[in-house]
Amino acid sequence: MAFAIALLCLLLTGLLGIIIFTAYTNKLARHSARARHAIIKNLGISTTSNPQFIGFFHPYCNAGGGGERVLWTAIAATQRAHPNCVSLVYTGDVDATKEQIIAQVEARFNISLDSKSLHFVFLKRRRLVEDAAWPRFTLLGQSLGSMFLAWEALSQVIPDLYIDSMGYAFTFHIVAWITKGSIPMGAYIHYPTISTDMLARVKARKVGHTNRGDVAGSLVLSRGKMWYYRFLMYHYSLALSRPSFIMANSSWTKNHVDAILSHSDPVMNVMHFLNPLFILRLFATTFKSKKLHVDSASKKPEANIVYPPCDTREMAQFPLDERERIILSIAQFRPEKDHPAQLRAFAQLLADHPAYTSGSSSVQLFLLGGARNADDHARVQSLRDLAEKLKITPCVQFIVNASYPEMLGWLAMASIGLSTMVDEHFGINVVEFMAAGVIPVTHASGGPLHDIVVPLDGEATGFHARDPQSFANAMHTVLSMSKSEQRAMRTRARTWAVSAFAEERFVEGWEAAWKGWVI
Repeated sequence: MAFAIALLCLLLTGLLGIIIFTAYTNKLARHSARARHAIIKNLGISTTSNPQFIGFFHPYCNAGGGGERVLWTAIAATQRAHPNCVSLVYTGDVDATKEQIIAQVEARFNISLDSKSLHFVFLKRRRLVEDAAWPRFTLLGQSLGSMFLAWEALSQVIPDLYIDSMGYAFTFHIVAWITKGSIPMGAYIHYPTISTDMLARVKARKVGHTNRGDVAGSLVLSRGKMWYYRFLMYHYSLALSRPSFIMANSSWTKNHVDAILSHSDPVMNVMHFLNPLFILRLFATTFKSKKLHVDSASKKPEANIVYPPCDTREMAQFPLDERERIILSIAQFRPEKDHPAQLRAFAQLLADHPAYTSGSSSVQLFLLGGARNADDHARVQSLRDLAEKLKITPCVQFIVNASYPEMLGWLAMASIGLSTMVDEHFGINVVEFMAAGVIPVTHASGGPLHDIVVPLDGEATGFHARDPQSFANAMHTVLSMSKSEQRAMRTRARTWAVSAFAEERFVEGWEAAWKGWVI
């Protein structure tokens, strides 16, 4: 009797939950319909045209980095190819107006946007996806925070197609639940939230950006972190199974995403019932969007490679000769970009070749990049302190939040382009170096190794390195080359960059990837 009562209570509780859930989502749908009508009216669009709304989830749309170039190039292409669509940008840039963001896009990327088919949905709780909000268990905290941010986004207006363009895969759960799986979803992945490489580093107890020294030095902490990463990998794979289509920005990213999509962990499969996110598995087969592209031969879901857009037209006009002895870095001041490694490599170069510190042979390092928030500005100050400690301050300059014309000016002058990020997913900055005639010296991993700085007709287009000494050696090699040797390498690099990574190639890939999901 007691069992029957308990079972009845459980069923009634479940029924009540379904009723509340249905009532709530229906309320959101009605609110969204009113919001869409108001947006159409505000944009001056005829209500009879019945435009489709394409939602781009990009909390840092005004950051000015490579990911933002992808976003705005995609939106500009969408405006040209689908004039009956309204682009919604879900962003946390509440300190800027629509007009200011559009002007920033024009200044930074030289991309013109049509304000009449563009609407911003401003999010007030972006701090939930910032590093500072989660000093411990950062990846898990940011993933959960992104889910709350997605709820805030769709509570304002629901699109006809949802695209995560910044790497917040856990938002797919929220979108699927709120819409009851009624809209397709897509993703453009710049870098997987967690990868098999990250698991391997923890297992090997190797110090790196994602594995602090105190953790790597402790067997107990390393084992604990390994379980944490396995937990994240399991649920990340679950989230990535939801989108209707996935685009990856390089072969490195595609290979990792495909591995994640086919990932299985029998132990986690059992243990997920005991963790707070067990409900994700329960609903994984509920409210599914239309199926992800499946290769007919492998019968496995996979991502499509769509290289990021690189506007190489103006850069390709820069003269290749008479370059100044400038080593240029272009990268947002984020931890993974590993700017300290650039300073140490440059310090090693000056230590090996003291003549580079003064006179006609002097060499300077310019670090140009965007700073999104207080954490990034603090990071710039720590880099200035490191330069002082390394005694290279007179030869180093920092240029923060430069405009697009300013960046072009430096690209036209520099001789060497420096990039030290390990496992850089793609590397738009490296493509820009090559198109501008700047010889790249990059870390021997990720996109720069496999997709970008590759031989052309059997001859090198740049250099790869792994540590301060090898970076210093590579930079010295470039500085020691004859003018004819430099020109030949600059020409090869430019030819490859312009042919393989032009903006037109991105637009073609973008349209092909989501063809059929928009009328």
